Amino acid sequence: MSEVPHFVDRLHRDLREVGWPEPAEIRARARRRSRRKAALSALTVLAVLAGSAVAVRQRSTVSSSTPAAPVAASSPAPARAEIPLDALLAPADLLTTTRVRLGGAGLGETVRVDPLLESCGREREVAAQLPVSRASRSQTLLRPADGADASARPVLTQDVYRIEPARGRWFFDEIDRLLDACSRWNLVTSTLTAEQQPVRTHQEHRWEPSVRDFAGDQSVLLRHVALQPRAEPDGEPVGMPSTVENTVVVRVGDLVSVVVPARETVVDRVDDTSPGIDYGPLIDVGKAAASRLCPAAARPAGPPC
Repeated sequence: MSEVPHFVDRLHRDLREVGWPEPAEIRARARRRSRRKAALSALTVLAVLAGSAVAVRQRSTVSSSTPAAPVAASSPAPARAEIPLDALLAPADLLTTTRVRLGGAGLGETVRVDPLLESCGREREVAAQLPVSRASRSQTLLRPADGADASARPVLTQDVYRIEPARGRWFFDEIDRLLDACSRWNLVTSTLTAEQQPVRTHQEHRWEPSVRDFAGDQSVLLRHVALQPRAEPDGEPVGMPSTVENTVVVRVGDLVSVVVPARETVVDRVDDTSPGIDYGPLIDVGKAAASRLCPAAARPAGPPC
């Protein structure tokens, strides 16, 4: 127990010899310690943020180097196919009064200009490759029936076809091939006589382009003369008398209009005794048909139609 007092004495002596800092210095040391802790905390936060930024850059690099998943390309707008009713001639476009309108629409039909002209081409081994339309629309305008005639007679028929745009000019080249081969064609067939007896006959047909390029992007007025059939072998005329039929063909862009006026609506003669036909009314019909086609046609950039 005697050692305890000696230990206590030494402790008191050592404590008296210890130099204690002033209170101001103690407070200064406490402030420095607090700043060091704050700096270390800030460095820790910066290190975490830097690591996050590196990770983000790495992910961005990987994403940019990795091919992006293909995005489905938007499908192009479908090509116009339908033919609106406004693309057809209206009764107001004609000089003749019409009040009855018959018509229909179709798909995938071959463009028809003159079936008899095509038959001549096939016989002469000039099979024209007439285009197949994507869509078509047809109409027949009828003259109103009067008291003397209860039947409504046609004023004109019209077919409008939508074809591939690249085949427009080529289509008119095919018409020219047929016209070159069939300027004159002798059709052998059978005809009924006045006594209703069948007789073998031959009938001469002629086609010519009367007027060209009067409307739209391309146009032609075809004149078809069918002479009266003649019986074989004596050559006596039989059957219906000679007739003339005019066909107006107009193209605007990818639309083609084929207009056939009724024979009695056009003053035309087969012989050469008349001063000549006035094609003005038919040309006017062609121009009206072109103006009707224009809003519905697909055309390349260029002057307005």
